Amino acid sequence: MYFFGLMGAAGDLPNWVTTLFPILKIIFVSYIGLAAIAIAVLILLQPSNSQGGITGITGTTETYYSHNKGATKEGRMKRATMWLAISVVVVVILFFVINAIYHPE
Repeated sequence: MYFFGLMGAAGDLPNWVTTLFPILKIIFVSYIGLAAIAIAVLILLQPSNSQGGITGITGTTETYYSHNKGATKEGRMKRATMWLAISVVVVVILFFVINAIYHPE
């Protein structure tokens, strides 16, 4: 049963729902797939962490390079990976909300 049926809407769904929601689902699935490929490529292109996990135990050292790390290519790649991952989470949530609202049997 779809969301409008749970709300007590009798009859058919509104016309804009039946035309827009399937298109949105295709767009969302396409975006999720392309963003997942982009995230995988960005992760593979990033250099390995030279300090490893030891900084959590010993503490971090404050250097000039660590303050300006975000301006480097690696910093931009990490930031892009983070924002792509956040956008994938948001789009997946939207996809499942739309799927809950419009789920033709």
